[in-house]
Amino acid sequence: MWNAFHIVKTKFVFTMLTRKIRLLRRISKAVEAVCKWNGMISGGYLLNSLITAVCSTIIAVILGSLAAYAIQRSGAKLSVGLVVLILCLKMIPTSSIAVPIYEIICNMGLYDTRIALIIVYAAVNMPFVMWTMLSFYEGIPSTLDEAAYVDGASSLQTFRKVILPICKPGLATAFIFTLFLAWNDFLISLLLTSMNAKTFTVGLAGFLSAYNLDLGPMCAGAFLFSFPVMILSMFAQRYIVQGMTAGAVKG
Repeated sequence: MWNAFHIVKTKFVFTMLTRKIRLLRRISKAVEAVCKWNGMISGGYLLNSLITAVCSTIIAVILGSLAAYAIQRSGAKLSVGLVVLILCLKMIPTSSIAVPIYEIICNMGLYDTRIALIIVYAAVNMPFVMWTMLSFYEGIPSTLDEAAYVDGASSLQTFRKVILPICKPGLATAFIFTLFLAWNDFLISLLLTSMNAKTFTVGLAGFLSAYNLDLGPMCAGAFLFSFPVMILSMFAQRYIVQGMTAGAVKG
């Protein structure tokens, strides 16, 4: 009886180990296929996506937050029209301006470069940053600015030392969502890159052709591409919720 139980247990353990080994082999083959398709390591695509997304987001957040602060604190009647213009710019679909962007980048000699993607991403996402930060600035009383001016601070010093510490949740929210917009972009990267500056989203589309579909490597690549976003979302969830609730309350 004991020998029979021992034999069954051994067969069960051997079967489970065999299945795990086969699964690991399939995963390794899929990851290897992801890392070596089209003669280029996928790490280069990930690096291009990371550099363009982070740099463009930093530029968009800095310029967008400054512009939104100037519009909100100006108090002029023109500021209302500028706010409406910002909203209209964000409503324009990217596909409608893709061809003019392509022509401008080619005339500047920046085709298939990271600089081109950084410039376009920052310009396209800046209205979103401005529209997001306007609600936070409205919740900050202008008396803080006046008190800083009385103490001899300039407009830039007031913004940097008084307004920015209060708007940290809003800046974090704008930074994270803008980073996601640049990270997930496909159309602009498809038009403005060829090989050197190709991002991971465009490289991932190379698995799909008219006659073949490598579903396994494509799913593995999609997981590698989504993993950093999931990790960042988990750590930044507190800042996102805090920023969204803070921007909804005035006073």
